[in-house]
Order: sequence, then C-alpha cells, then structure tokens
Amino acid sequence: MNNEVTGYIAKTLPWQAEVCTKLREMVHATIPDAEEALQYGKPHFLKNGKHAAVIHVARNKVSFMVFEAGDIEPVKGVLRALGNGDRKAADITEGQDVDYDLLAGVLAKTSSKL
Repeated sequence: MNNEVTGYIAKTLPWQAEVCTKLREMVHATIPDAEEALQYGKPHFLKNGKHAAVIHVARNKVSFMVFEAGDIEPVKGVLRALGNGDRKAADITEGQDVDYDLLAGVLAKTSSKL
C-alpha cells in the first residue's frame, strides 16, 4: 500500500473514503501484484508497470476507470466509454449500490492483457 494513496483517500468525504477503500481492496484482490502510485494527483494501479486502473474523486462522485477496455461493452448507468472506448469508467455517487463484483470482473478481463 502506497502512503500517498492512503493520504489521498483520507482527504475525501467519509462516503467517498469508504468507496475508495473498497475499490482499492477490490483491485488488490483482483490483481494481487498490483503496484500503487499517486500519478497526476490520483491513485493509479499498475500491473507489470502498465496502467490497469485509476480512482478519481470529484465533488459529488468517485470515478473508477480501467484501461485496455476496448472489448468491454458499456453498461448503461454503470460503465461508460471514455475517449476512443479503450477506457471505461464507473461513476459512483453517495448512497449508490455498487456492484464491486461486476467491476472486479471487468478489471480481471482488462488487466489480463497487461
């Protein structure tokens, strides 16, 4: 665990910190050898030195983005495409039920290419 990532999470609202902590745990359960780094001011998770996922906290949401997701279909209201579709993101708001198993499945599939 990276202390800078821990500090990033600690500075968020309580509900955001809970979501970030669960996402962080989910990443490490899915990619046991994932490395953490604070890059571009956000927690990034790397596998074999390549970006696998990133957490971004905004005022009213937490976004979880995965890389190498060109073959993952967006899920309306759950997972949206970014850029050319090679990245997908889930936007989580306060009180929302989060399907961490779905996100872990997406991350497992996308990170298997790294």
